[in-house]
Amino acid sequence: MSVGSTGYGLLLSFHLFCVIAWMAGLFYLPRLFVYHADADIGGPTSETFKVMERRLLYGIMTPAMVGAWLAGVALVAFGGWGGSPWLWAKVLLVLALSGFHGWLSARRKDFAADRNTVPSRTYRFMNEVPTLVLLAILVLVVLKPF
Repeated sequence: MSVGSTGYGLLLSFHLFCVIAWMAGLFYLPRLFVYHADADIGGPTSETFKVMERRLLYGIMTPAMVGAWLAGVALVAFGGWGGSPWLWAKVLLVLALSGFHGWLSARRKDFAADRNTVPSRTYRFMNEVPTLVLLAILVLVVLKPF
């Protein structure tokens, strides 16, 4: 499949859609944790956060991450990008985002079991991680510096 073909364009569109949905969740879930960490355990606010966090993680973020990975691998195969050094740097950063996703998933389980020990300040700091990684990924994809 050539880079200019309709199939490649549709695949790229799907990849971007999944990346945008995943990133939105990576931005929002830590913010929910900021507020949840300060909520009274077992209270109605805490219980509402539990539902929001579960639905965000399992209904949007995880399917979007899987879609982004699958479409990304297909784009590399169809586009012939496999030998590009910038791509491998991007892959390392996407692996880091996937690890961050896993960390958030573990924290969600802690909140669901009312055993969170992480202060809201830590979640406030962690809320910035995906922004910085996304910026680095965008620079790599757009500029292809190496």
